[in-house]
Amino acid sequence: MRILFLTDNFPPEFNAPASRTYAHCKEWVEQGADVTVITGAPNFPKGKVFEGYKNKLRQEEWIDGIRVIRVWTYIAANEGFIKRIVDYNSFMISAIFAGLFIKTDLIIATSPQFFTAIAGRWLSILKRKKWIMEVRDIWPESIKAVGAMKSNFIIRYFEYLERRMYKTAYKIVTVTDSFKKQLIQKHNIPSSKIGVFKNGIDESLFQPSPKNQDILKNHDLEGKFIIGYIGTHGMAHKLDFILIAAKEIKDPNIHFLFLGSGAEKENLLNLKEKLGLKNITMLDSVPKHEVSMHISILDVGLVNLKKSTTFKSVIPSKIFELAAMHKPILLGVEGESKELLESYGIGESYEPENKEEFINKVEKLKAQKNKQYPFDTFVADFKRNNIAKQMLLFMSK
Repeated sequence: MRILFLTDNFPPEFNAPASRTYAHCKEWVEQGADVTVITGAPNFPKGKVFEGYKNKLRQEEWIDGIRVIRVWTYIAANEGFIKRIVDYNSFMISAIFAGLFIKTDLIIATSPQFFTAIAGRWLSILKRKKWIMEVRDIWPESIKAVGAMKSNFIIRYFEYLERRMYKTAYKIVTVTDSFKKQLIQKHNIPSSKIGVFKNGIDESLFQPSPKNQDILKNHDLEGKFIIGYIGTHGMAHKLDFILIAAKEIKDPNIHFLFLGSGAEKENLLNLKEKLGLKNITMLDSVPKHEVSMHISILDVGLVNLKKSTTFKSVIPSKIFELAAMHKPILLGVEGESKELLESYGIGESYEPENKEEFINKVEKLKAQKNKQYPFDTFVADFKRNNIAKQMLLFMSK
């Protein structure tokens, strides 16, 4: 089978969609599929093209048997709504043009960002091939949840496009059971058309390992009980709440580590300075191969989102990476994520933006720092290569 996959992010970028797409495509190649990925020049999250690449009309490379075609886009940092919309539209147009010249049996487009899905639909029409929509987030509902867009007219137009994508896709892949239920109940999509394939664990990248002593020493974190957030610092993640709560934690051995970039990073740095926080270390993003080294120094992994009904249906990929490295999770997300965490017993949860409950759970985790958690069961159930095989079978039917 020849597969054409459209994605806005792909390695050497190392955010959740890039990692998921790469792992799945690699497994499909090993299963005998001919996989071509159309993406842009790597630049996430800072909007700066990675060393060794250029933002030009077309460039081609091979990564682990995957043919990767990179097209020109208007590049913008992961901040500023208008610039990102221009960025997304430019990729949509470039992807459609590049895809016209690639022979394929099946087209897959992953959303968000949503305009990638539109490119997949148009290519399916122009090439008369089936297309599959991968839904990693319910968009535009998610941008309404964080207040990134105020125009009702634009929102309604995007919602119209959203419905058209769901109706015209041959099949839909979602990453949570909640998304599937929402598509069935709200959009009347047949259950048989939707497959749920959660984010999984790439054991080649994330395995239990001793704490990296060099990182501890370099950042003066030796002897600290470290609670770490590693990922995008965006509006949805509500990390200012964590900083404000950290101000009230009196235990001098409890320390918070933030690693990453995003639209809210500068605001968070300013807030840290304003509050005079000494129990928080904030670092910039690191290359993909260094992420696990930073996770290794954590005593607890932090996963936090803004309090919103919309986010009850998501499962952040951080949960899988932290569990793979046997790090108990402090979770500030309700709904399906909380159910997953509690069903496997791999951490503690608190109500999003509930400061008192957050502080109580921090203190509880420190008091139980030697507790053993059933991570092996979780890892066995969410191996990414197995999920990729199941997804390929679903799409091929």
